Order: sequence, then structure tokens, then C-alpha cells
Amino acid sequence: MATVIRLKRGGRKGAPYYRMVVVDSRNRTRGREVDLIGYYHPCGRPEPTAEVNREKAVEWLSRGARPSNTVRDVLSRKGIIVEASAGKAKGASVAAGTEPGIAASESAATE
Repeated sequence: MATVIRLKRGGRKGAPYYRMVVVDSRNRTRGREVDLIGYYHPCGRPEPTAEVNREKAVEWLSRGARPSNTVRDVLSRKGIIVEASAGKAKGASVAAGTEPGIAASESAATE
């Protein structure tokens, strides 16, 4: 399933808030959501606030969910994009048989 992390608007006129949701990219914007991963309040006082469940966000990003531009900005400010990309890099190196920071000769010697 092709999934996207996008914002779903709520609130009243002039006072929006958004839910960060994971949806099937083939569905319409206001369609059924697969998972709720956080909230974004751009009109929060004294500054905009974002509440994100880190574990869910990293899990969906590692599964291949594509964030929208605004969600990508919010997640990068929280440091989640870097965490998810580091997890992908670590997973790739484990699949290749080498751990970061271990020389090939050391890993061959232990086998």
C-alpha cells in the first residue's frame, strides 16, 4: 500500500489545527486515515506547537511512507527525519553484514 503522512485540518475559521495522519495515497484528502501520529497547532500561543509520537513516525517512515512538505518540515524540526534515516542506514548495513564503526577485518575475524 502506498502511504503518505499528511495533515488533516480541523478547527474553526481563523483558528486551524491539524492532525498528522497516515493515509493511503490513492484515497481522497478527507478519506479514512490508517493511523494518527500527532498534532500540529500553527496558531498556538506563544508559538506554534507540534506533538508527535516518535515511535509511530519512525515506524511509518521506515515502512516507506512519504511525508508531505509541511509534515517533513515539522518532523525535521523535531529531529525525527534524521532518526528515521539513521535507522534505515543502520538496517542496510546490518543487511549487508557490516556494522557501522567495525572494520571488515574485525567482522571477518569474528566469524
